[in-house]
Amino acid sequence: MTHIARKRFGQNFLHDHNIIYSIIAHLQLSENQHWVEIGPGQGALTAPLLAQNLQLDVVELDRDLVELLKRKFTSQAKLTIHSADALNFDFAGLAQEGEKLHIIGNLPYNISTPLLFHLLDSSHCIADMHFMLQKEVVDRICAAPGSKQYGRLSLMMQYFCQAELLFDVPPESFDPVPKVMSAIIRLIPHPQPPVTISSMESFSQLVSHAFSQRRKTIRNSLRNLLTAEQIASIGIKPDARAETLTLEEFAALSNLATQIQKAPATI
Repeated sequence: MTHIARKRFGQNFLHDHNIIYSIIAHLQLSENQHWVEIGPGQGALTAPLLAQNLQLDVVELDRDLVELLKRKFTSQAKLTIHSADALNFDFAGLAQEGEKLHIIGNLPYNISTPLLFHLLDSSHCIADMHFMLQKEVVDRICAAPGSKQYGRLSLMMQYFCQAELLFDVPPESFDPVPKVMSAIIRLIPHPQPPVTISSMESFSQLVSHAFSQRRKTIRNSLRNLLTAEQIASIGIKPDARAETLTLEEFAALSNLATQIQKAPATI
């Protein structure tokens, strides 16, 4: 029985064999690896992954697709199918002691960003991640300071990972055909963060404030966190706009804000 894509799950099934081959070719697969596929759908990537004789866990929310996958891959001893919501799934729990997971998936556009942040909670046991995402999201993740795409998502993801756009995927590669261009991204968690941040909560809050109104200077967008004099004291121009500042400069602003917040009040 043919499975009909469900809009509420954001399902767009990849069927272009050339794209599937290109994805597999970029993965550097080997038998001793442990892979996790998010949203396997009807198994377009699952089958070629299993052909490499590696250990594979798949996480699928749609129960009908779970049953389809069980029937399709019934003889695959190295495959474990999890009927679960990836947004709440314990990915770290799949890793054996000292093991690093390889994550892959065609992520639904409506949950891609929160799912990425959820996966970052398990970045300590992830070797790399390869995802099909909306191209706009990939461009934002990979964006450099000074570009229109550069923003909170760029900074947060680049703090945790090295990000690389591999190639674009046209809409006609899917069924049903989405209205947007897609792209494949590779994310490799940093062994050590590229900058030191004293409080991730403060960093996230400061970055959100800085990009809340992109046209404003940081003197204005950060006025509730830092004064112009405090910003200038670490060598950053208060009249600069958020999209021009580097990850290192945002880390310095965040650490200063945290230091000031923790400083004892003077009488």
